[in-house]
Amino acid sequence: MDAITEHAICTIVWGVVGFVVLWIFTLPRTLKQVSYLSIAWLSSFTIIGVGVNPTRNLHLNATVDTTLDCAFLCVSNIIFAFAGHVAFFSFISEFRDPTEFLKTVHLLQAIDTTMHVVVTIVAYQYTRNDVSSPVLKSTSNVVMDVAYRIALPTILLAGVIYGHVAAKYDYVRLFGGTKHMSRRTWLSIGSWAAITLTLRLIAWVIAESIPNFSTLLALISSLFASWFTYGLSGVFWNWKEMCLTALNLSIGGIGAAVCGIRLYASGKAIHDESGSSWTCADNSQTE
Repeated sequence: MDAITEHAICTIVWGVVGFVVLWIFTLPRTLKQVSYLSIAWLSSFTIIGVGVNPTRNLHLNATVDTTLDCAFLCVSNIIFAFAGHVAFFSFISEFRDPTEFLKTVHLLQAIDTTMHVVVTIVAYQYTRNDVSSPVLKSTSNVVMDVAYRIALPTILLAGVIYGHVAAKYDYVRLFGGTKHMSRRTWLSIGSWAAITLTLRLIAWVIAESIPNFSTLLALISSLFASWFTYGLSGVFWNWKEMCLTALNLSIGGIGAAVCGIRLYASGKAIHDESGSSWTCADNSQTE
């Protein structure tokens, strides 16, 4: 909204507006309609934007001297892009035929991997070391304004899904196996509204406390993506397949290592930022 309105209103005000709007849209308790059409539009505008208005005097180093925490922040963002998602379990529970979920995951991963790779290659080709996070900041103001306007429904949808999934976990733990799971009662409606409101408030505080997009992603990724991608994969294994024991233990160990190192890297980045923009290159030069 800052980009669209050219900072006509304080960022904190937009944060409050987003908090209220997302909470209202999270009040329905089922995920029936999800559209990813505008994601494709956003990707196309990103590619076109950096192409028609490329960064001048491009320079790309083959190697960069940096620190462990800085390098792992970059790794964290890569893992976050392709990570196993906390929402998978919620989507499985609402499938008419849960056995079809594996096909859905294969299709999803094929599409989003292709999109991520194409957008990343094009963005780095035209921006090199000057690429911003999110990448739309590397485009011109006009392209960024248009792209954000088109992508706004998708951004809101993503926020709704994240909030809905988190609230559903809490709600199922409280009311699983009771009539409140399938019926609309005063207790179920009130509890759902209270849970979503509480989670939205916590999310708003975190978002306002850590305004740097990359650092926030790294923190989220270290806490959750590491386990849903690696840690739990090493736990959900078949005891009869003894030959996979070593592999599953290794996957679980990777999850633990990734979680620990990423927490350290994101925590150090938050400590070092002190409210200013922070990049790996700037950090390495400072040190």
